[in-house]
Amino acid sequence: MEAKHCEEVTEMVCLESDLQDGQMKQVLVDENKILLVRNNGEFTAVGGLCSHYGAPLIKGTLIGDRVRCPFHGACFNTKTGDIEEFPGLDCLPKFKVKVEGGKVYVTSDQKNLKKRIKKMSSRVPGVNHTVVLIGGGPASLQCAETLRQNDYGGRIIMVTKDEQLPLDKTKLSKAMNIEIEKVLLRQSDFLQQHGIEVWTKKEVKSVDTDAKTVTFQDGTIQNYDQLLISTGGRARPLQCPGAELENIKLLQTYEDASEIHQISAGKKAVIVGTSFIGMEVAAYLSDKAASVTVIGSSKFPFQASLGSDIGKMTMQMLEEKNVKFYTSNGMTEIRGENGKVKEVVLKNGEVLPADIIIVGIGVIPNSDFLKKTLVEIDSRKAVVVDKFMKTNIPDVFAAGDVVSFPLALVGHKTVNIGHWQLAQAHGRIAGLSMLNRQVEINTVPYFWTMLLGKSIRYTGYGEGYTEIVFKGSTEERKFLAFYIKDEEVVAAGSLNFDPAVARLAEMLFMGKRITKAQAQSDDLSWLQLP
Repeated sequence: MEAKHCEEVTEMVCLESDLQDGQMKQVLVDENKILLVRNNGEFTAVGGLCSHYGAPLIKGTLIGDRVRCPFHGACFNTKTGDIEEFPGLDCLPKFKVKVEGGKVYVTSDQKNLKKRIKKMSSRVPGVNHTVVLIGGGPASLQCAETLRQNDYGGRIIMVTKDEQLPLDKTKLSKAMNIEIEKVLLRQSDFLQQHGIEVWTKKEVKSVDTDAKTVTFQDGTIQNYDQLLISTGGRARPLQCPGAELENIKLLQTYEDASEIHQISAGKKAVIVGTSFIGMEVAAYLSDKAASVTVIGSSKFPFQASLGSDIGKMTMQMLEEKNVKFYTSNGMTEIRGENGKVKEVVLKNGEVLPADIIIVGIGVIPNSDFLKKTLVEIDSRKAVVVDKFMKTNIPDVFAAGDVVSFPLALVGHKTVNIGHWQLAQAHGRIAGLSMLNRQVEINTVPYFWTMLLGKSIRYTGYGEGYTEIVFKGSTEERKFLAFYIKDEEVVAAGSLNFDPAVARLAEMLFMGKRITKAQAQSDDLSWLQLP
């Protein structure tokens, strides 16, 4: 299907005097929502909707030549439209601007132009260099696309034990019955067009870094010149009597999500774990299952990551939808009938009926297949990398949830963080490193959770925080929370307070120190919120 190029349409969108330096405005030309920006006296225009999920960038935050999406934190260059921070794969379209007689004109040559795919090369015949990417997630895909965007002409093989092509796993806990087409990150013809081979249902058994080979469970062997380990993590299984019964589910794949959706309909669902997966699944099932019960080891959900106040608020939101909580508790036993789950026994002795149990109690990095190699693995089973996503072994790189990497935000301390956005950032740096472009990883963690149509956003690295300063309140369900450590803001979370978290992410990215006093002050003008 060819893109239909229309005639160029030029429209006067505003007066030159309407925008000052550092300001942006959303304008409409030929059905395109366009973001018009003025910086250093110069006007530029790019697509106005984030390429990730179409959020209006006008509601985001602009610093210099960079606009950050208010929802999930993706950043775009307002001169080129190129994506500079993730999530998302595509760039923004760029539009022609001219200023004449004090009036600003924008030209569009295509209707409904929402995103722009960066120019990518493909496989060059006769080039025998091979890159193998182990894992079918966002880090692998971003690495592959980065290679092709930078004229790599060799062979790219992405290997995944999943049945599907790379998909948006962040959707699986939020919309469990979604059609596969809606969650694929790229369609198969796109991958073929750019010479990105994807081998599905293919699991790696071992790697020989001397011989530069990968051996698969089916006995086949593949040589590589450069290797990316981006195997992510696996859900931590339950360890209690009865854990082998049927209808105990971990949420890891598209099939898992579909099965949980089907089995839970009109049935009694018990969820173990009160972090992101558990809470999102509980919210999703609240109007589909006959009953939803959540068992958590801490007093409140998200207690370690977001704190008690936000945890208590999310618990109340779900309780209003008849979700029942057993907190500061745990399971000692699961009892079955005919091999299927029938009831669970709690630490406090209570017995709850259950038709399905969904487990979300943490993640273990998938690094076991590296046991016989000299690749450095830390005590948490994560693969250790440097600022360039290189392991200690030449030509072996790693990215995503499986790695411990140096985070600039905390003085390059090595951390293991399982965020979608970070995995993409890692993949890009790994791809550049493979091409000998020495670009250091410099990214600010940004994540979100979605519960009952409400989205909590979070940026920074809050581990070890000692107090939280709130603006607004969790009771009103409109707040901005500053996480403080050593008199400094190290992270922030929000609900209904956009674009505060996006703004803070940019400030942290630029290395600005934000003090506890600033966070406590009634005057938040330093945040420059609209």
